[in-house]
Amino acid sequence: MADYYAVLGVSRDATPDEIKKAYRRKARELHPDVNDAPDAADRFKEVTIAYEVLSDPQKRATFDRGGDPLRGAQGGGFGQGFSFDDIMDAFFGGNAAGGFGGAGGRGPRSRVQRGQDALLRINVSLAEAVFGIEQEIKVDTAVVCSTCSGSGAAAGVEPVECRTCHGRGDVQQVQRSLLGDIRTVRPCPACQGYGTTIPEPCTECAGEGRVRSRRSIHVAIPAGVDQGTRIQLTGEGEVGPGGGPSGDLYLEVNVAKHAVFTRKGDQLQCQVTLPMTAAALGAHLDLPTLEAERPGADADTATTVPLDVAPGTQSGEVITVKGHGVPRLRGNGRGDLLVQVVVETPGRLEPEQRALLEQLAQLRGEEHPEAVLDAQHKSVFGKIKDAFR
Repeated sequence: MADYYAVLGVSRDATPDEIKKAYRRKARELHPDVNDAPDAADRFKEVTIAYEVLSDPQKRATFDRGGDPLRGAQGGGFGQGFSFDDIMDAFFGGNAAGGFGGAGGRGPRSRVQRGQDALLRINVSLAEAVFGIEQEIKVDTAVVCSTCSGSGAAAGVEPVECRTCHGRGDVQQVQRSLLGDIRTVRPCPACQGYGTTIPEPCTECAGEGRVRSRRSIHVAIPAGVDQGTRIQLTGEGEVGPGGGPSGDLYLEVNVAKHAVFTRKGDQLQCQVTLPMTAAALGAHLDLPTLEAERPGADADTATTVPLDVAPGTQSGEVITVKGHGVPRLRGNGRGDLLVQVVVETPGRLEPEQRALLEQLAQLRGEEHPEAVLDAQHKSVFGKIKDAFR
């Protein structure tokens, strides 16, 4: 009888994890599909037998006592057969069987599982996004069944051991191959891998342990959220099967467009239209702000901000009003409010108005203005000529 520890290259006190890693390494190296050496198939069999013995606590104990752990086994020297899942593990890692029970990938799975996360889109105004808001929302999610309290069984009924898999949660199928008996493990079709069946399921939830229901949730939208911001509400998502713990609820914010203000990062932007005379002479304005629409604003809330327009302000110039933008979501303070000035030229003039403007043009020597082009207004041909010079 071979020394299975030596075959895998591990010490006699190796942990199950070390044994599994050693088997994966050896199996990848010696599998006939990737190794064309004449003795690769035989060495692969030895490695597989060694792993079958050392990965089974009972067989390993028998071997450590000097006994033959494969005595009475059938097949071509592979004991009671090796799992196809273990070979898949060796090449791809993880649990090839799809997640039964614990870390070894075997055994029944629990009926109690974590619920899925849920996503809900919520519409808010620009003022609500900038200053924040608290409100009640309606959510359609799975909740614990009140009839069976999540057990999935009718009153007085308990789950019983599955007659097909006898509580293991999986069924095995052995096939003959050139490498010996290959054992494949699949979820039990009778109990879906739970290891137990419910003779009389709850009529309210059909054995799921949960039902769909509409409920109200109090949410706080923080100041400074933007379009597409997601807010996580821990434990407010779907209740899991079997009354398992709830997933999380994510609120995705959709901000409605505003008639006056637009947002760019932590800045608010707007336009103010001034007559030509005000732009030329300068003006002092009380500019309405978004605070006028602030949720919960009272009579003491300042809804305007003083805006000084300097004499000679040109159309398109931007005036910055500090600290009247958007509160920073992950920081202190607020951004700025950017006010773009649009100078309005009168379209129709009364005779007296026209006479005054003609007098102003005469005083400024502008009766016969000439077209002046700066570098930004040169034609394409002019730019090419400058380039050759």
